[in-house]
Amino acid sequence: MKYHHEKVEAKWQKYWADHQTFAASNNSETRGEAELNVVKPKYYVLDMFPYPSGAGLHVGHPLGYIASDIVARFKRHKGFNVLHPQGYDSFGLPAEQYAIQTGQHPEKTTRENITRYREQLDKIGFSFDWSREVRTSNPDYYKHTQWIFIQLFNSWYNKKTDQAEHISTLITIFEMAGNSTVQAVCDDNVEIFFPSDWKFYTDEEKQKILLKYRLTYLAETEVNWCPALGTVLANDEIVNGVSERGGHPVIRKKMTQWSMRISAYAERLLQGLETIDWSESIKESQRNWIGKSVGASVDFKLKDSDKLISVFTTRPDTIFGVTFMTLAPEHELVSEITTPEQKAAVEAYVDATAKRSERERMADVKTISGVFTGAFAEHPFTKEPIPVWIGDYVLAGYGTGAVMAVPCGDERDYAFANFFKGQNGMPEIKNIFNQDISEAAYGEKGGFELVNSDFLNGLGYKEGTKKSIEELEKIHQGKGKTNYRLRDAVFSRQRYWGEPFPVYYVNGLPQMIDAKHLPIVLPEVEKYLPTEDGQPPLGNATTWAWDSEQCSVVSNQLIDNVKIFPLELNTMPGWAGSSWYWMRYMDAHNENEFASAEALKYWENVDLYIGGSEHATGHLLYSRFWNKFLKDKGYAPTEEPFKKLINQGMILGMSAFVYRAYFDVTWVEQDNSTNEMTELFKKLINENPILFSKGIKESIERGNVTDEINQRISEIEKKFEVLITNKISNLESCGVSVKFDFTPIHVDLSVINDITNELNIEAFKNHPLYSDYKDAEFILEDGKYIVGREVEKMSKSKYNVVNPDDICTDYGADTLRLYEMFLGPLEQAKPWNTAGITGVSGFLKKLWRLYFDENTGLNVTNDEPTAEMYKSLHKTIKKVTEDIENFSFNTSVSQFMICVNELAQMKCHHRAILEPLAILVSPYAPHIAEELWNQLGNEGSVSTVAFPICEEKYLVESEKEYPVSFNGKMRFTIKLPLDLTVPQIQEIVMADERTIKQLDGKTPNKVIIVPGKIINLVG
Repeated sequence: MKYHHEKVEAKWQKYWADHQTFAASNNSETRGEAELNVVKPKYYVLDMFPYPSGAGLHVGHPLGYIASDIVARFKRHKGFNVLHPQGYDSFGLPAEQYAIQTGQHPEKTTRENITRYREQLDKIGFSFDWSREVRTSNPDYYKHTQWIFIQLFNSWYNKKTDQAEHISTLITIFEMAGNSTVQAVCDDNVEIFFPSDWKFYTDEEKQKILLKYRLTYLAETEVNWCPALGTVLANDEIVNGVSERGGHPVIRKKMTQWSMRISAYAERLLQGLETIDWSESIKESQRNWIGKSVGASVDFKLKDSDKLISVFTTRPDTIFGVTFMTLAPEHELVSEITTPEQKAAVEAYVDATAKRSERERMADVKTISGVFTGAFAEHPFTKEPIPVWIGDYVLAGYGTGAVMAVPCGDERDYAFANFFKGQNGMPEIKNIFNQDISEAAYGEKGGFELVNSDFLNGLGYKEGTKKSIEELEKIHQGKGKTNYRLRDAVFSRQRYWGEPFPVYYVNGLPQMIDAKHLPIVLPEVEKYLPTEDGQPPLGNATTWAWDSEQCSVVSNQLIDNVKIFPLELNTMPGWAGSSWYWMRYMDAHNENEFASAEALKYWENVDLYIGGSEHATGHLLYSRFWNKFLKDKGYAPTEEPFKKLINQGMILGMSAFVYRAYFDVTWVEQDNSTNEMTELFKKLINENPILFSKGIKESIERGNVTDEINQRISEIEKKFEVLITNKISNLESCGVSVKFDFTPIHVDLSVINDITNELNIEAFKNHPLYSDYKDAEFILEDGKYIVGREVEKMSKSKYNVVNPDDICTDYGADTLRLYEMFLGPLEQAKPWNTAGITGVSGFLKKLWRLYFDENTGLNVTNDEPTAEMYKSLHKTIKKVTEDIENFSFNTSVSQFMICVNELAQMKCHHRAILEPLAILVSPYAPHIAEELWNQLGNEGSVSTVAFPICEEKYLVESEKEYPVSFNGKMRFTIKLPLDLTVPQIQEIVMADERTIKQLDGKTPNKVIIVPGKIINLVG
């Protein structure tokens, strides 16, 4: 009976679907016999939310899913009630861009992509609880995202209680005491008012004040605007100054946007990292992104003005070293303080800066640029004038968007001051340290005494910091402060394909739609581009206004009616739906709330989360923020959403290349016609491509070529010279020589033999990607064209993507699962090589043959296994159990191979060994395990059968195979009981015929015996 993976896998995938084998219950049901009941503990394992792209999955995508599935299956075997759900992060820009290009509704293409994803995921045999599938683009899902947004709008952050509270509690404080004593996270420009003021404020004035405190609020914000995409982008959606999607330019501009006050949770986000089991590298990424700094805020008065420049500094002890000030080009004061003489230069610099992303500006530490505004500030203590510059190394969103520059103590300020030395009143660098700064700034926080610093003279860093803050507070120009780099998250996108805001506007002020009227569903639009007057795509909708009386969405044409108001035209960003999705899985079909209190209490949070490290400062921060907010509001049961996080490494593609001869022309004599000739020459090259096989190309590069190849190269060069001679009449007058190099061309893997690396030349010529090579000449080696190979990121653009469907068809899903784990440690990047998959496929066939004879069928006996058989099995039980618990899946696969080889050599067909072996293999290769379990006569699925337990008694060594050496050279081995004494061992060895033959009548001078290790006869 042969192993047919396609039949076995189809059979069990259907069984799992029909029987809902992996559906989790929202309670730990008891099981057991008679009076003995065992309560199942819960275990929640989750993969990061996939976005269903039109390209489908390649073999790199399932890596983390396979790992999480192994753990989920193992935990079921260990008696846990396992929740292992899956769904789709189905809103997003790619679907919208495709809709713009093709006119197809994003919902249609998204649905088709999801269908494709589901087919692929099912083929790999994941134990997902598909009954809990969610899609962020479904109204029954984003209804709850809208509800959470409303809760954020109706909340403020109370520093005193260190948590979010309902906005009504803040209103009560305003009514009783005004805002002078309120300890809240709020905007910086809040004016002090008293209860009597609040009482007489109009409703609109109160709303405007409350917006400065709400956890989600409207504000004019510096954003990353991508004109080509017509939308705002988050920092993590920009790579090297252009959009990650499409590579379009991004500029900085001010827009009125919804923002989330994530900064309120900065300290809790920092402290929470100490309580979770995440890699130190991810924790450090978040610490750096949050960027906690302790220092002081300082107010500098502007000369001839009543305005102030506020700065945050971690070094208030250096206050007397301030030489100049630098504002971010976007700072609100720049346009107000710039003098007429500097206006043109400042405006040009601001425009240029707007074209650079914040990340680009932060990363560029070499370029020095800036412009003097013409304005001067006043030193808080000396009253000396301080020139005010703008520079793109200062960011508007970090701190106050202004810095007090102390060149003697900061390298970047030092470089700036020296670069502009003597220009526009840039003064000499002031040295306030008893250290030499002639060559570089002194940036240390110790080892110095302050000089030239008035009342700070003689003090060090700590004493100077404390004293300077005290003195700043006395003159009301500063105070101690803790600052965070983390900025509030922009929450608006100028897109169509996203969650609509549950917001309408009355006199320009936002109002929340009552939760009972949710969801507010996306309207139909004819075009997915912004409107002609620059409004977001929802501005194209003809039905997109709110009837406040009927509580329904109505035609825009009715807005003039006093009870009908405009709805928000922006949509929420992609991270909205993914910031709480793990909780929806807990109670996916609850229509009334995002999850019931009972379900939330039972599952609590995710026990194991697996996904890519690229989400360290995006999704993972936003998720933790929303979870903490929902905890404050009494919904989330835990402070942190994900107990343990593992970042899987990347599976790299093995790209293939053909090598095209690249010809270079050198003119002996140059004249005006040579440019024309060069262009013609390039045209001739394109019309006559020549491709060299890898081996010949490498031989040429080494200068190690045969006469035949040298002659061939000469013929090719001559051929091109002749072609040029025929085309260019005056070639003789200028002369030409032709030499060549090689250009590698990516080749689609479908036209090569992945094992032998041989190019199918006819398939290559007929492939639509390579139509330019139909008449190409191929220089072969041994009659074949061998492609080059190189490890790169797996990508469609490199044509190195391997489709998991093909692997499942040719080798089986179990082979794919085992091979991906076998490639190396989960967290590391590793190259894919299809050639290596045959070994894993062979292992499964060898496993099958332990149970079946090809001719007679099932070949399993009830005989008692030998001690060696038990040892091999229990050694594997121990290793695999430890490996899964330590997430070392690659070494488990190696151990399976060792075990099966050992059992095959022992001709083991014993049920007592093979039955637990089927269970042991089940997390990794579930299809074959199910079939083996079933063929052994067992009912139902193997998935919940108790995992085998290692019995140490089978691992105790009773014998040792000793190497027997003569003068240090091993001649033979002998197996002896471990409990023998040294004299007994020596007696047995000396009596052995092989020893007698080696000694040939001689007596050894010395017999060295180390029990359990070696035997050596000397002399």
